[in-house]
Amino acid sequence: MRRRLLIQVLALAALPLFAAPVFSAGEGGGGGETVTKCKKGYVYDKKLKKCVTPKQGMLDDDNIYEAGHALAMAGRYDEAIAVLSLAADKKDPRILNYLGYSHRHSGRVTVGLGYYEEALRIDPNYTLVREYLGEAHLQIGDLAGAQEQLQEIEKRTGKGSREYGMLSEQIDHFTRS
Repeated sequence: MRRRLLIQVLALAALPLFAAPVFSAGEGGGGGETVTKCKKGYVYDKKLKKCVTPKQGMLDDDNIYEAGHALAMAGRYDEAIAVLSLAADKKDPRILNYLGYSHRHSGRVTVGLGYYEEALRIDPNYTLVREYLGEAHLQIGDLAGAQEQLQEIEKRTGKGSREYGMLSEQIDHFTRS
C-alpha cells in the first residue's frame, strides 16, 4: 500500500514535466490518415486533404484525440504525445488516457501512471483507463494494484467487458511468468 501511494505521488509530481505542448491547439485534422499517409511530425488535415505540420488554429480537441490515438496505436508514442499535448482541454480524460499510454509505452511508466490517475479523478468510470492502469501496475510488478483495477472494472461493467477480459488476461500471464 505504501509503495502504491509513493508511486502515485511520484507520478503526479512528474506530470508537469511532460505536459508542455509541443505545438498549439486549433481545429481541422484527422486520425487514421495521420498514421497511414503522413510522415513523422505531420498530421493529416481533412480540409486541405494533405499532411501538414500542426500549427495554431488547425486542430480541435476531437481531431487531436483521433490523431493522437492513431499514432499511439501505431507505436509512434513520442509523436502521439506531441499531438495530444496540443489539446486545449487539458482535463479531457481521453487525452489524458492516451498521454498515459504513450508515456508508459515509451518507458516512462511513472509519468503514465500520473496521467491515468488524473483521468480517473475526472471520470472514475472510464474503464479503458482502468485497464491500462492495471497493465502499468503489472509493468512495475504491482500485482495487487492491477487486481484492484480489475475489481473496479468488474464493479462498473461486469466480467463480460473487453477491458475486463484484456486486463484479466494480462494478470493471468503475469502470474504464470
